[in-house]
Amino acid sequence: MSEELDALASSMFNNVVPNAFSKVGPLSLKPLASWINDLNDRINFVSKWIKDGMPPAFWLSGFFFP
Repeated sequence: MSEELDALASSMFNNVVPNAFSKVGPLSLKPLASWINDLNDRINFVSKWIKDGMPPAFWLSGFFFP
């Protein structure tokens, strides 16, 4: 197992956002489980926006690190 894969597994086991995820995903201080839920909310928000058009209100913290 490589060092990167070992670090990824250790982070996931400890419920911490792995560095590999935080490099490409939204910044957050949340634990991994909450981070994934937040990421899913952001994806759903943007997907609904694409599918249904511009929303009447915007989730501002969904666009950047609050």
